[in-house]
Amino acid sequence: MSSLPSFTTLAVTLEQHVAHIRLNRPDRANAVDDAMWRELGEVMRWLDREPSARVGIISGNGAHFCGGIDLNMLMGVQARIQDDCQGRQAEKLRQLIVELQDSLSAIELCRKPVIAAVHGSCVGAGLDLIAACDLRYCSEDARFCLKEIDLGIVADVGVLQRLPKIVGDGYTRELAFTARKVAGAEAAQRGLVSQCLADRDSLLQEVAKVAAQIAAKPPLTVRGVKENLNYARDHTVAEGLRYVASWNAAMLLSKDLEAAAMAHITGQAPSYRD
Repeated sequence: MSSLPSFTTLAVTLEQHVAHIRLNRPDRANAVDDAMWRELGEVMRWLDREPSARVGIISGNGAHFCGGIDLNMLMGVQARIQDDCQGRQAEKLRQLIVELQDSLSAIELCRKPVIAAVHGSCVGAGLDLIAACDLRYCSEDARFCLKEIDLGIVADVGVLQRLPKIVGDGYTRELAFTARKVAGAEAAQRGLVSQCLADRDSLLQEVAKVAAQIAAKPPLTVRGVKENLNYARDHTVAEGLRYVASWNAAMLLSKDLEAAAMAHITGQAPSYRD
């Protein structure tokens, strides 16, 4: 295992093949500033490359998961894109938005499954973040809010594109147009999260259990499942079938398959290479 990366806004641990990534600006409700935007992309690329990490968990330190975009960063955008040419100013703003999008898309592009564990507030950019994750769990005190419309912003870093495929188009439109808060129980009922737990401790225990179950599965196969689920989501059934046929033609005959078959024969727990 390589040494753990060091960040200013994230706290990272790696134990038993599970990387736990904690948003670590508790004094600001883990609001996403410039550094956190950048470091989220960096930590996902690390998770993708680190062989001993098979699954990731994202949670938040302090009272909240994520309070959205840091307002100081938002207010500073005008100065960052200043130009006496209107076209070039617009180009700079577009490039900034694309860079922010890429930081969260890195979660989706990471080959390893990523689980979000949400407690307290999950607002704006926090909802964008968890929409890019593979699995989502929350505690009863969780409050979700697609807040951007109240700030005069069309949400632009992924939630409008990903959330309809998680909870459906109509429910997404309701949340986007009203910015109303959704409690943890409702989030579970509507499929935004897989399960709503009683409190933060119970949440983290359940997510750790799920992560351990995933980490015990054949790693190459887990990566293939994520790849094909994401592909199938964005393509027709026929295209998805052809893609998985090509995947298995290339990847099926692996050491993972041998280890899984031997485990079934012997009744012993399988051991998979990273």
